[in-house]
Amino acid sequence: MRNMPRPGRLAVWLMVVLAAAFAGAAGGDDAGKAGSVATGDEDTVYPYPLAIEGPKPKPVPPVENAAVNAAIDRGVAFLVKRQNSDGSWGSAHNTKGLNIYAPVPGAHQAFRAATTSLCISALIESGTRDPVAMSALERGEAWLMESLPRVRRATPDAIYNSWAHAYSIQALVRMHGRAAGDGQRQAAIVSLINSQIDLLGRYECVDGGWCYYDFDYGTKQPGGSSISFVSATVLVAFHEAAAIGVEIPKRLVDRAVESIRRQRNPDFSYCYGEYLKYRPRQGINRPGGSLGRSQACNLAMRFWGDELVTDEVLTTWLDRLFARNLWLDIGRKRPIPHESWFQVAAYFFYYGHYYAALCVEQLKPEMRPPHQDHLAAILFKLQEKDGSWWDFPFYDYHQQYGTAFALMTLARCRKP
Repeated sequence: MRNMPRPGRLAVWLMVVLAAAFAGAAGGDDAGKAGSVATGDEDTVYPYPLAIEGPKPKPVPPVENAAVNAAIDRGVAFLVKRQNSDGSWGSAHNTKGLNIYAPVPGAHQAFRAATTSLCISALIESGTRDPVAMSALERGEAWLMESLPRVRRATPDAIYNSWAHAYSIQALVRMHGRAAGDGQRQAAIVSLINSQIDLLGRYECVDGGWCYYDFDYGTKQPGGSSISFVSATVLVAFHEAAAIGVEIPKRLVDRAVESIRRQRNPDFSYCYGEYLKYRPRQGINRPGGSLGRSQACNLAMRFWGDELVTDEVLTTWLDRLFARNLWLDIGRKRPIPHESWFQVAAYFFYYGHYYAALCVEQLKPEMRPPHQDHLAAILFKLQEKDGSWWDFPFYDYHQQYGTAFALMTLARCRKP
């Protein structure tokens, strides 16, 4: 969770020239002409052929629902066991060897709210009916309703609350569904969702989108660079809230979409942040570095009207994720952010697979099984003996958020 280094002025000028040349060669003005790929309509061509070209994974054996459910049950049991006495998940313990800037107390208020939101969503999506798990869920919901209104930016430069607002919206949407028939509770949930949207409006970057650091200016409205996958995370949450009738400010959506579009390369890898858009071939911005990021960005753009994100684009990037999974896996559990190849950070692993599962949901039912099997096969191998999943040593939040992401991914691997 640390920003990458910035180029000097001369380097920026050179990168602008190189980026323009690259865009012209690989996806600029001529990209819909020679070398284009047909989309299925004889009168149209896809303007970014690099976005639908990539490696193909080897097939994996079909995965049965029984195996998926068994892994989910173990993960649910872990979350129940690790819930805090107040109903939340995660804490500021286990500080040895950490490499994360986290000013107290605000950073940890955001971390705990985000982690608890993910765990609530995971328990709901797991479909568990275990009485102990349902009790844990109810206590988690009560904690979130009470504590979420107090989450704010920790310091002028640490804006981890962006994650808390986004993931709490998703949890609240699922809680709203659980409260069907209880109009009073649903109204309270919608009110809380609206408050989170209002806060995201306050902490929107001046150029659109969202970030989690502002080391440049520390202004009331963050003046630093928007981060592609943070903006995508928020836009996906907005889409889910809109589905239950919550009004989403069009200006916030439009500006975030344009920010992500500015960070998109012709092959639909996405820059880590807008400050790196003039470094399109830096490792973290290339397909190997974008494996855990393109899924969320593609999904967000598709949800908010970008017709370039076709089923073929989603499928190509799912295939990339499975065929090149080692580029993400080799960074898993490394304690220093961005120390792995392609500057991959460990915390992209389960995040990326969760959004891949959401992408699978966008495909036609007959197209889903191979992708579901790949996702399940990957997660089965990585489940720990205690039933958890984790990818980055992060105080006492990592097992909880990793398990939540994995559970929500596996829930989408169940077949009819």
